[in-house]
Amino acid sequence: MRLQGVEILVLEDAEGAARAAAERLAAAARAGAAIALSGGSTPRRAYELAAELEPDWSSATLWWADERCVPPDDERSNYRLVRKSLLDRLISPPREVHRIHGELASEEAAARYDQELVQVRLDLVLLGIGPDGHTASLFPGAPSLAERERRAVAAEPQLEPFVPRVTLTIPALGAANVILFLVVGEEKAEAAGRAFGGQPDPQTPGSLVRSRTGETIAVLDRESTSDVVRSGETVLDAPS
Repeated sequence: MRLQGVEILVLEDAEGAARAAAERLAAAARAGAAIALSGGSTPRRAYELAAELEPDWSSATLWWADERCVPPDDERSNYRLVRKSLLDRLISPPREVHRIHGELASEEAAARYDQELVQVRLDLVLLGIGPDGHTASLFPGAPSLAERERRAVAAEPQLEPFVPRVTLTIPALGAANVILFLVVGEEKAEAAGRAFGGQPDPQTPGSLVRSRTGETIAVLDRESTSDVVRSGETVLDAPS
């Protein structure tokens, strides 16, 4: 099923959706891809499963789609979440790990990451959708949505935790070969409907992020599809 240029994959439950995303992450790691990951509670299980499916990430390069400006061992850190759920479980870590230096001021951290990303094209970016429609740290109506030159910018949060952030921009995300959204839970259904079934709208940043030359895929569980998938639409079996 395709909506607004997005391939929609619907799994029966959150575990099935996490496994579907994990399989794509594991395949990208085997292929030596440049992979950008996100934080938040939704992708944690996908990272755990990806480490089980492919414990050797030695050919891959790891990046982040966004980060909270906190030290890397802070429980709010996206780097910390990925380290505990993925990196610490691997037999062989990625050959390069490019974390955003959240312990710095947001403008400084963003400028540093922007320079690191010069001439880098991401192969796969894993993103989520918030109940407000945000993705990465691109929030509804934020000035960062208009950025067209830089690859990473500072961002002010519109929801907890209320700490400054650094986010990849729409051009940087859109240059990726594959953008993979993972969305689960009934509380995300209305936002998912706007992001994947509506017209591009700055009040729903997820609707603005599409791969310009590759694929954009949304993996959802049944609960998050009420505004995207009509009643009776086929739901995929969980991947084996």
